[in-house]
Amino acid sequence: MRGRVKRSFALPPIAPHSKTNKMIEEKFQAVVLGAGESGVGAALLYQSRGISVMVSDYGHIAPKYKQELEANGIPYEEGSHTTELILRAEEIVKSPGIPEKAPIMVAIRERGIPVISEIELAGRYLKGKVIGITGSNGKTTTTMWLHHILTEAGMKPALAGNVGFSLARQVIPDEQPDYFVVELSSFQLDDMYKFRVHIALLMNITPDHLDRYHYNFEEYAMAKMRILQNQTAEDAFIYWGEDEFVSRYVMSHQPMPMQTLSFLTYPQVGSAADKSDDNMMRLHFDGKSFEFPIDQLALQGPHNLQNAMAASIAALRLGVSHDVLSRALSDFVNVPHRLEKVGVLDGVRYINDSKATNVSSTYYALRTMTTPYVLILGGEDKGNDYMDITELITSGARGLVFLTTDVLKLYKSFHGKVPQIASALSMEEAIAHAREMAQPGDTVLLSPACASFDLFTSYIHRGDRFREVVQGLIQAEEKHA
Repeated sequence: MRGRVKRSFALPPIAPHSKTNKMIEEKFQAVVLGAGESGVGAALLYQSRGISVMVSDYGHIAPKYKQELEANGIPYEEGSHTTELILRAEEIVKSPGIPEKAPIMVAIRERGIPVISEIELAGRYLKGKVIGITGSNGKTTTTMWLHHILTEAGMKPALAGNVGFSLARQVIPDEQPDYFVVELSSFQLDDMYKFRVHIALLMNITPDHLDRYHYNFEEYAMAKMRILQNQTAEDAFIYWGEDEFVSRYVMSHQPMPMQTLSFLTYPQVGSAADKSDDNMMRLHFDGKSFEFPIDQLALQGPHNLQNAMAASIAALRLGVSHDVLSRALSDFVNVPHRLEKVGVLDGVRYINDSKATNVSSTYYALRTMTTPYVLILGGEDKGNDYMDITELITSGARGLVFLTTDVLKLYKSFHGKVPQIASALSMEEAIAHAREMAQPGDTVLLSPACASFDLFTSYIHRGDRFREVVQGLIQAEEKHA
C-alpha cells in the first residue's frame, strides 16, 4: 500500500516555500485539485488570464510539475488538502482521477462551489474546432489515428485530453491551431457544461468504471452522451451503429440537432461507413464515397476496423483528400501499450496490451489471438464481470497468470476452466510463470482487464515493466547464444 505523502506548501517567489499562515488566510479565485498535466495546464491558463489560483494535490507532485509551478509563481500544496483554504474559492477545477466520494469533494459539493473539468475551463478560451473522441474502448487509438491523418493532410492539429498536452495549456496563446483532436473520458465529460464538440466520435459504451458510477451502467453511459450536449446543426455525431445503448439513444432522441453518421461492420444502406462483402471498408455520405481494402489497414482486427471507420468519416468530413487518407490508414503506427509487439523469447511472442483496463478491451485483444496463449490478467477490479471473456479464454488459453494483490474473484471466475493458473505480485514473477506455461509458437499476452493501481502507478508503468522485463530476458538470451 502506498504511504501518505508528507504535507508541504509552496508560495510564489515573494515568499518562496515558507510554510506560514499567510497562504491559509489568503483567498484564491480558483483552486485546482491535482497537479498532473491537466491540473498544471489549468493553473497556467487561470494565471494567464489574471485569475488568482493555487494548486492542491493530496499525493506527490512530480518534480517537473513542481518546478513549473514554482517557475511561474503559482502557490501549491502537496500531501494534503487544506479544506478551509479550498472552500473559499469561487471555482474548482477537479482532476479526472479524483472520485466524488473523496472527503474534499464532499465538502466542496456541500458548500455549493462550482466544479468544472480542465476541458471545460479550456473551452472558454478555445478558438478552433474540436474533434472529440470518447468511448469505453478504442478512443486512444482512434484519437491518435485521426491526429495522424490530419497531420498528414497538413492541418497541424493539436492533440489533447487523455493524450498529448492538456487542452488548457494549448489555449493560453492568442494564436491557436485550427483543429483540436481531444480524447475525452467519462470523468472529464462529467464536469463539462458549456464546452462544444464540433465533431463527436463515440466508439462504444461497455461496462467500465462502474465503481465511480454507483455500479450503474446507465449512469456511466449517460456520462458518455454528454459529449453531444452543446452540438448544433453545424456539427456531427459519428457513432458505432451496432452499440445497443447508443443506437437506442439516437432513435429515442429524434430529431437530433446535429448530423448523425453511423458506422457498421456489415453492409447497410443509410450508414456513413460499412464493410462490403468483398472485405472493403466503404464510406458514403454527403455525396462523398471512399473505399479501402481492410487487409491493408495499419491495424488489424474487428475493433481496429471500427477505429478506422470512425477516424475516416471525421477526416472526410473535414476535407482530407482520398490520397492522404489512404496513405495515413496504411502507415499509422499504434500507440504503446495497445497490442504492442514487444519481442520473441524461446519461440513465444510477447504482446503488451496494458491499456486494456476493462473486460471489453481484453475481449477485443483476445479476438486477435491466432495462437494458443498465456494471458496475464488482473489488477484493481472496477466491478468487472468476466463472463464476456470466459468462452474465449477457455477455448484459447493455455494458462492464466493473475497479476494482482486480490486474486479471489479471478480464481472464482476461472478455476477449473483452463489447464494452468498461477498468481504473481510482480511483473518479473508473472513473466516467469508465463514462460513456464507457454510453448514455442504460443503468445504471452498482457491484457489485464483491470486498472493498474494495486501494484503499479499507471497502465503505462505496468506496460513499461512488461516491456523492460521481456526485452531484458531476450538480451540475456542473446548474450549466451
